[in-house]
Amino acid sequence: MTVSPVWRQFFATDLLKRWRWLAAASTLFLTLLVLDRLFPLPAPGRDSPYALVVLARDGTPLRAFPDNQHVWRHAVTLQQVSPLYLEALVSYEDRTFWWHPGVNPLALLRAGWQWVMNGKIVSGGSTVTMQVARLIEPVPRTMAGKLRQIMRALQIECHYSKEEILTLYLNYAPMGGVLEGVEAASRAYLGKPSVRLTHAEAALLTVLPQMPSLLRPDRYPQRAQSARDKVLRRMSGRWSDAAIADALTEPVIAQTIREPLLAPLLAERLKRGAAGRTKIDTTIDAGAQATVEALLGDRARNLPPRVSLAAMVLDNASMEVLAYAGSADFTDSDRFSHVDMVRAARSPGSTLKPFLYAFALDEGMIHSESLLSDTPQSFSGYQPGNFQQSFHGPASVSEALVKSLNVPAVEVLEQLGPTRFVAMLRRGGLALEFPRGATPNLSVILGGTGATLEDMVGAYAAFARKGLAAVPRFTPDAPMREQRMMSEGAAFIVRDILETGGPIGRAVEGQGGYRGIAWKTGTSFGFRDAWAVGVGNRYTVGVWVGRPDGTPNPGFFGANVAAPLLADIFTALPGGRAVSPNPAPDGVAQEKICWPLGTRAAGQDPALCPVKRTAWTLAGAAPPTFADRLQAGAPTLAYFVDRASGLRVMPDCTADPFEQRQTARWPASLEPWLDAGLRKNVLPPPWTPRCALAYRPAASIKIVGLNDGEILRRAANGEVPRARLDIRGSREEINWMVNGRLLAHQAKAGEQLVEFPAPGRYDISAFDNHGRYDRISVRVE
Repeated sequence: MTVSPVWRQFFATDLLKRWRWLAAASTLFLTLLVLDRLFPLPAPGRDSPYALVVLARDGTPLRAFPDNQHVWRHAVTLQQVSPLYLEALVSYEDRTFWWHPGVNPLALLRAGWQWVMNGKIVSGGSTVTMQVARLIEPVPRTMAGKLRQIMRALQIECHYSKEEILTLYLNYAPMGGVLEGVEAASRAYLGKPSVRLTHAEAALLTVLPQMPSLLRPDRYPQRAQSARDKVLRRMSGRWSDAAIADALTEPVIAQTIREPLLAPLLAERLKRGAAGRTKIDTTIDAGAQATVEALLGDRARNLPPRVSLAAMVLDNASMEVLAYAGSADFTDSDRFSHVDMVRAARSPGSTLKPFLYAFALDEGMIHSESLLSDTPQSFSGYQPGNFQQSFHGPASVSEALVKSLNVPAVEVLEQLGPTRFVAMLRRGGLALEFPRGATPNLSVILGGTGATLEDMVGAYAAFARKGLAAVPRFTPDAPMREQRMMSEGAAFIVRDILETGGPIGRAVEGQGGYRGIAWKTGTSFGFRDAWAVGVGNRYTVGVWVGRPDGTPNPGFFGANVAAPLLADIFTALPGGRAVSPNPAPDGVAQEKICWPLGTRAAGQDPALCPVKRTAWTLAGAAPPTFADRLQAGAPTLAYFVDRASGLRVMPDCTADPFEQRQTARWPASLEPWLDAGLRKNVLPPPWTPRCALAYRPAASIKIVGLNDGEILRRAANGEVPRARLDIRGSREEINWMVNGRLLAHQAKAGEQLVEFPAPGRYDISAFDNHGRYDRISVRVE
C-alpha cells in the first residue's frame, strides 16, 4: 500500500508539532526547576526557630516561650483541631482548596474586576495556599507582590501536600497581638484547646486572620461578633440551621491574653534540652500543679521576706511528676523566684533516717522494737543531741524514728557504717553530695551532706513501691529507671512506723491530721532548711522551705512549716488521703520480744524478760540489742543476794545463807533512766554493808548537795530555789540531766548550779562516760 504525498506531509507536520510541544514543555519544566533551585521556598517558621510551648498531660499550656519576634505559637496537627474549624476555614476562605493548583483563576479575575469597578480592593482572591505563601514570605501589597505570592503558591503546591499546607496555615495564621495559629488563639482567648471549639468559636477564629488587629475579641468584641456572624451565615447548607441559629445567639466573650505560667521552672528546665522543638509534652497534671502553686503562694504570704518554698508531687505507679514548684512564687523576685529549689542540693536534716532503719532491717541488725539509747553519748568525739535538747532514755526503733531522735540514729549508723550507708543510698538512686575531699562520717544521718528534693522524692517512693525507688519522669517518653533501694519487707515496716507508729501505734487511730500519710520531717543545722517528705497509696510528695541563699531562719523547722504544707497538698490531691490496708508481705511478722535483750519472748526465762514489746520482724530475725558501748560483758548478769535481807553479796564477804539470781543487763547509759519500779526489778540490789567496802567504790558515783527525796520550799518573796550539787567518785566528764533534759556537760566533774523554777518533782541524774551514775528525786513546794 502506498501513502499519498498529501498524507505523508500531514503526518510529518503533526509529528513536528508534537516535538515542538514536547520541547516547549521540557523547556518550561527545566525553567521552573531552575527557578525553584534559584529561589527556594523559605522554610516555614525560619524567622522563629525558638518558638516553643510546654504542655501539661492534657494539652494545657504550662509556659509558652516566644520566638525572637516574641510571638506565641502552639504547634498542632489537623487531627488536634476541631473538624468544625476546618469546615469553616475551607468553606469561608477557599472552597476550591482541595482541587486548585495553588491559585484560583476565577477568584483572581473576580477580585481584579471588583478592584476596577470599585476603585479599591474588595476581595483579595487569595487561596489558603497563597495566604500560606504570604505567611512564610511576607510581600508588599502591590501588583508585583501579588505576582510573587502567586508564584510562591504554585511552588508550595509542588512541595507540600494539601494536608501539609493546611497544617501550616493552622500553625502560622496571625490571630492578633503576639498570637499565631489556631491553638494559641483558642488557648489565649477562649481558655480551651482548639479541638473543643463550638460552632460559634470555630467561626470566630476562622475570620480573625483577615484583620487580626481589628477583630481581636478581647478588645473589639462587637466587631468580632459581626465578622463571626458573617461566617456563620456563609455556612448555611453545611451546618444545620439549628446549629447556626444557636451559634448566632452566643456572645463573643474572650479573656485577656495572658502568658501561660504553670510549672515555669520545670518548663524552663525542659526548654534547655528542646533542641529546636516547638512543643514539649510533660507529665504535669494542670489541676494538681495549679493547686500546689496556690498552696505555696498562700503560705509564702505569711513567711518573712526572702523565704521560698518548693514542692514536688509524684505518681507512685508511673513515677510521673504531677506537680513541680521550684519556688514559692515565680513572679516574686524578692523570694529568689528564678532559683529552682527542686534541683538545689541542700542539707536534708533527718530525712535520711527512714533509709537507715530500712537498711539495718535488711542487714538483720534490728527489728522495729530494738532497744536503743537516747542518752548523751560520745561517738569517738562526736556528741549528737536532739532537736529539743532533751533525751528520752530507752527508745525503740519505732519511737526513735517517729520522734526523730538523733542519738539512736547515730548509734545505728555506727553499727552499719557511714560509708556503707552512703553507698547503699547511691545504689538505690539517691546520690548524696559532699564537699570535695570529704568522706562520709556519722554526721551524715543528721544532715551533714547534700541532697535534692527531686532525688529525695524519687527515693521515698520506694516505701510505697515495695522497696523500688525510681528516677522521677517529667515527660511521657522518659524511660522508667528503677533501682532496688530496700526489700519489700523493710519498706513495709518503715512505712508502717512512719504512718501509724508501728505495731504499738496501730492500737491508736493513726496520726490524727496526717492519717494516711507516712511522713518524715527534717531540719538542717542552723534552721537553714525545713523538709517534709510523705508517702501515700497514690502519691509521694516532698516539700522544702528556706532561703535559697542559705541564710538561717530561726524557729523554722520541718514540723512547724513544712509538714502542715505537706498535709495540705495530700488533702487537696484526688485520693491523696485515701486509707486502705496494706497487708504485710511475706517474711514480715509480729512477734513479742524482750527488753533489754532484744530477742524473742517465746521460751525466754521471765527473769530475763522484764519488758515485752510487740515488734515487726523481718525474715524471721530477732537480733539482740547492740553490745553495751560503755561496759563490756555478757548480756546477762548472775549475782548473789543474802536470803534474809535481799541485799547483794559475794561468797567471799558473807557467812550468811545466800542464793544466786540472774538478770538481763541494760546498757549502762540507760540505767539512770529506768523508773523506780523497773530499777527495783531489773537491777541488782544494793550491797550489804560488809561487801560494799570491797565492791561499791570503784563502780559508782554519788550526787552530793541534796538528798534523795528532799523537799524544797520556795521563799516568801518568790525567789526561785537553787542548789549547788557536786559529784563524788569521779573526776571525769559528767552529764547533768534534769527531768530528761540535758542541763550541762562538764569536761571535768565539778560543782553544778541547779534551779527549780516551778513547784513539782525534779529528777536529777549525773553520769560519766563509763556508765557510772547516780540519780536523786526532789520536790519543790
